[in-house]
This record gives sequence, C-alpha cells and structure tokens, in this order.
Amino acid sequence: MAEAKYEPRLKKVYGEKIRAELQEQFSFANEMMIPRLDKVVINMGVGEAVGDSKKPATAAADLSAIAGQKAIITHARNSIAGFKVREGMPIGAKVTLRGARMYEFVDRLINIALPRVRDFRGLNPKSFDGRGNFAMGIKEHIVFPEIEYDKVDQMWGMDIIVCTTAQSDDEARALLTAFNFPFRK
Repeated sequence: MAEAKYEPRLKKVYGEKIRAELQEQFSFANEMMIPRLDKVVINMGVGEAVGDSKKPATAAADLSAIAGQKAIITHARNSIAGFKVREGMPIGAKVTLRGARMYEFVDRLINIALPRVRDFRGLNPKSFDGRGNFAMGIKEHIVFPEIEYDKVDQMWGMDIIVCTTAQSDDEARALLTAFNFPFRK
C-alpha cells in the first residue's frame, strides 16, 4: 500500500489559487512563465567568532533547528587585519532550503516568526534586487519557536533571501503578496 505524499500547506495554496491569479494578472502566454518560489537562503554572520571559535558551531546548531536541515559553517575568504580575521576562519553559518522544507519555512516565517518580532512595522517593499529576489533581515533569531529562549546564551541576527523565478520585481512582489508577506504600505 503506497503512502500519501505530504504536501506543504503553502504549496497547495500556490497550486490551487495563486498560480491562476498570477496568470490572470500578468497574462502569461505559457504556464512556465508563472513565477514560483525557487529557494530560500538563510545566513547567520557571527562577528563574535573572532574571539571564540565555538560560536559558529552554536549558531549552526540553532540555524539547523530553525531550518529543519543541517546548516554549514562558512569560512572567511580573505584575511582582514582590522577585524582580526584570518583566511579560512569560521565566521558564520548558512542553509539553503528548497522544495517542501522551503514552503514549510516560509509558512512559519510569515505566520509565526514575523508577528513575534518586536516593533514590527512590516517588510520593506523596496528590498527586491531587480531580478525578482527578496532579501530581509531579522535582528533576533529567538523569534522562531524552535529556539528555546532559556537555553540561548547570545542572540544573533540572520539574513533571509527568498529567490523566485520571477523576471521582474513587480512579478515577485505580486507572488510574495499572494503568499501573505506583510509588506509595508
């Protein structure tokens, strides 16, 4: 007996509702032209890694818990004497999400994490790069429910880049707005 394959809630909404809306709004000739989420890259820079080499490993563990996928530790490409950074030194962590994990993360980001951010006024609608990708930053990684507040010794910020297949910022903005990203008016 074959098991039913699990499909994330946002992916189902995209297939049933959002695709048709975008096709109608932009009058795409081909179904493959309809923009979709490609990947989500989460990056955590740990500036304190210069003094303590265990910090990037802790950040990678927290990031793995948030993403549901193992994070990799990033290393410095160049030496920077002013910051006491040597080439090859661990200085952060990152993870790239695709497929079901990506949709699950975006769902948790929109519905759980962003409403928990202190003094949240909405996402900056100008944070698109011109090619349909959206970048945002979060100052405290403890807004995610996977992180136990009592066990956190230090709060880190993170960059979240949502990559889409959209050709323009307007198409990407329409896609993310359909996913209920809370953009500022």
